[in-house]
Amino acid sequence: MADSQLIKPYKKDATYSYTLGAFPTYELIKTRPHIVNKVIMSKTYTDQDNLVKLCRANGIPTEINDKLLNRISNKDNCYVAGVFEKYIDILDKDKAHIVLVNPSNMGNLGTILRTAAGFGIYNIAIILPGADIFNPKTVRASMGAIFRVNHHLYSSFEEYAKEYDNHEFFTFMLNGEKPLTIKDVPKPKLYSLIFGNEATGLDDSYLHVGTSIIIPQTPEVDSLNLTIAVGIGAYVFTNQ
Repeated sequence: MADSQLIKPYKKDATYSYTLGAFPTYELIKTRPHIVNKVIMSKTYTDQDNLVKLCRANGIPTEINDKLLNRISNKDNCYVAGVFEKYIDILDKDKAHIVLVNPSNMGNLGTILRTAAGFGIYNIAIILPGADIFNPKTVRASMGAIFRVNHHLYSSFEEYAKEYDNHEFFTFMLNGEKPLTIKDVPKPKLYSLIFGNEATGLDDSYLHVGTSIIIPQTPEVDSLNLTIAVGIGAYVFTNQ
């Protein structure tokens, strides 16, 4: 796979993906060097020496190839890309989780991964169908945080709930029962914060899953952006 002739523009069914940009590529190498097949650089990239040094220390091949960069990134201002193998994580059973039910936007998904890592929640469950977590757009939106968190895909919420029945479940809904405030936030030992997708949120069946939560807001908007809601929930629960 390290052969440049075999590296093609990203497809969902491929066994590999890319980090597009220097920062996420550094994050990839620092956190999961064993999955990196190759690092590609532009001849105009100004930090070549440091990146080559880091790659050599981890046994990662490098290549200067502007044509290949342009082919896989479709952008003129991409100076670095990492080629990595897709992987499967196992979530920590004794740690907090964020559960995303049918997330549909790759940019939002990447931002949520970054937000989760920023607030110290390192386990993300994704209930399918959902946005492709390994799409380079998701990876870039996460700014490499995807490699610092564990994620796992589930075919249904029931599959997830059965595996992590030691967690207390909190569903974030516009018609939730309990308002979320810093003063009155629940204080469970283990918890899963559950969010619906950008368009429809969680359906009413989730009112009967654990404790339903509503984030107080003004009536001037119909709902908060998903990434904002996840950020608020993660912040409040991790700062009990």
